[in-house]
Amino acid sequence: MQRSPLVRGLLALAAVALSLYVALTVPVHLGLDLRGGTQIVLQTRPADPADAGETTDRTVEVLRGRIDALGVAEPTIARSGSDRIVVELPGVQDPRQAADVLGRTAQLSFHQVLGTAADADGTSNPLPKRPHEQVTADESGTPLRLRAAALTGKDVKKAAARFDQQTGAGWHVTVDFKGSGGPDWARLTGEAACRPPGDPARRVAIVLDDKIISSPQVDPPVACRSGIGGGSTQITGSFDDAEAKELALLINGGALPVPVETVEQRTVGPTLGARAIEASAWAAVVGTAATSLFIIAVYRIMGLLATVALACYGLMSYAALAALGATLTLPGLAGFVLAVGMAVDANVLVFERAREEYASRRRPTPRSSLTVGFRKAFGAIADSNITTLIAAGLLFFFASGPVRGFGVTLGIGVLASMISALVVTRALADLAVGRPGLRRRPHLTGIAHTGVVRARLARTNPSLLRHPRRWLAASAAALVLAASGIAVRGLDLGVEFTGGRVVEYTTATPVDADRARAALADAGFPRAVVRTSGENRLTVRTHHLGEAQAASLTDAVTDLAGRADKVRDEAIGPSLGEELRRGALVALGVALGAQLLYLAARFRWLLGTSAVAALAHDVVILVGVFAWLGKPVDGVFLAALLTVIGYSVNDSVVVFDRIRELGRRDRKAPFARIADQALLQTLPRTVSTGMGAAFILTALAVLGGDTLTDFALALLIGLVVGTWSSMFTAAPLAVELHRRTRAGSSRGPGTLGRPGGGLRGP
Repeated sequence: MQRSPLVRGLLALAAVALSLYVALTVPVHLGLDLRGGTQIVLQTRPADPADAGETTDRTVEVLRGRIDALGVAEPTIARSGSDRIVVELPGVQDPRQAADVLGRTAQLSFHQVLGTAADADGTSNPLPKRPHEQVTADESGTPLRLRAAALTGKDVKKAAARFDQQTGAGWHVTVDFKGSGGPDWARLTGEAACRPPGDPARRVAIVLDDKIISSPQVDPPVACRSGIGGGSTQITGSFDDAEAKELALLINGGALPVPVETVEQRTVGPTLGARAIEASAWAAVVGTAATSLFIIAVYRIMGLLATVALACYGLMSYAALAALGATLTLPGLAGFVLAVGMAVDANVLVFERAREEYASRRRPTPRSSLTVGFRKAFGAIADSNITTLIAAGLLFFFASGPVRGFGVTLGIGVLASMISALVVTRALADLAVGRPGLRRRPHLTGIAHTGVVRARLARTNPSLLRHPRRWLAASAAALVLAASGIAVRGLDLGVEFTGGRVVEYTTATPVDADRARAALADAGFPRAVVRTSGENRLTVRTHHLGEAQAASLTDAVTDLAGRADKVRDEAIGPSLGEELRRGALVALGVALGAQLLYLAARFRWLLGTSAVAALAHDVVILVGVFAWLGKPVDGVFLAALLTVIGYSVNDSVVVFDRIRELGRRDRKAPFARIADQALLQTLPRTVSTGMGAAFILTALAVLGGDTLTDFALALLIGLVVGTWSSMFTAAPLAVELHRRTRAGSSRGPGTLGRPGGGLRGP
């Protein structure tokens, strides 16, 4: 056996074995919709009651950053009334500890230690403190005299818990300061460094909520008056991993604007019933099975190996999410299943390239054709995944909450997909195509024939881009129609964006959550979020209600339970607040700009512009269709929209990669003819990938119940629109832009680019 296949086989085996170990040993957290969790009600104590609403909103944003550093915990945080905050945490094991962390104001400060505060006889009775000093006991209980704070938590840029693997010294917290915090820290540590080692005054006290959590001594190498420069330092103090992570979390979360106190905490049931979860699980199983059978039917042995590789992809993605402590919700699980369907794209790219090589007779065997297929498909796979990784990274750094969590999940999915296709699939293919039986019967490999779509295109040889302006006119008409829906009908924003009303009842008899949802849907509240708490408590969260609607809601619950007493009825704010929405829009804008720059560098500016324009086209049409249908635009729709954005860019990149390749072969050919050939050659891949995803989405829409219908519908619309735009919006727009550029140039017709440089303008 050659060395490369052996190395690939060992890498694939190691990746799968490690993922299997993590999946079996690390428990996964289920979201509030699947399992329920802990509900904590906090009350703010603003100094001025008139500012209660604004202050509480700021507190909500701080709490969101404090709870969900990676955006994968999927908490629900919303203002209730003017001065209360409802926090729902999935899978929290210790509600009291969670309430304690949430309620701490985290007033962090850094102080110079002036010495111990002990009497002359050595007892630890503190002496009266001088002005601008305070006396606080350190970790061992020894009282220390501290000067006024030199820095506070507001001077901190970022904190992270790290384990020192080189020295084995244990856990510490790395703190980066911002602005003037760096020089102030250097002055503070420089003054302490002037004292001899062992002197209490050589220490710096780190105080959290008037309690010294660490008072480390400045290291001997630090020079007097110079201090620790660079704007960064390490907090040590015999932390264990939980203490270090909690401290870093509190520092990053910052101080709450006002003190808060916990007024209620309890366990709540899932927002979805058992029947909805079971229906969604069956839909996922049926959709995945249908996709697998389709791939096997089209690509035979290679399709079977791709199905095995996709199972490995699912295992690797699941293990990575479990290792990160991600919380899986029902839309998240549906998106995960969809990702399995879309991950087939890289395999399809390879198999179709191998078919082309075999059909051209340049490669006489399936083995040689497959080798070249992997090599030639690598560029398209790399470019499409890099553009998606750029978007995922920027969503993580610029957004927050569930949008940041989507960036994490998307990045993991992309990396796992590449490993699955380029390592696992290839390792399995190397083993299969060398078997004597397949060498004698090459048609079983799925490589030694052109396929139905490619054969039909070869017979008819259509010219899809003969009239690019007609395709652009059709796309423009669809765009105007969708935009008019947004203008005429408006967007039906969900409770996550607009807030609503929460009503809580105590009932005479226990009420099944599934029955309550059905009864409220019949009463005219199909989007009401219903959950149980204990045996006789029922909470209903819905959009803003008038008094007549609120009375109808109470009547429906009363008819269901026999008697229902209202114990809470108040307005609740949006769980996706203004800051989160603003951050998401900024992240999307920056991501689009970064993708445009990357695509312009790889394919020439007109192709990058065309891809981003097609992406914007897809977003507007999807939102417009939902506006015309009166469907809610909520957190689930947001997840679907982000998924469509990733799919749209990938599709366009595959077409443009083929344009670049054909342009290098024939530099004198007209750009329009090259684009037309690229579109025809990539069409079999587009059909196979789209069909694979459509099977899963159709199953989710038909069998998944009301919970996933809108999610699957949004993705189906996005799949159709994204496929259309990559073929009949991005490519025709590139042809038209190239024609206009050439017409405006005085240097004659445009030429195609140098090797490795993409397409070059006139």
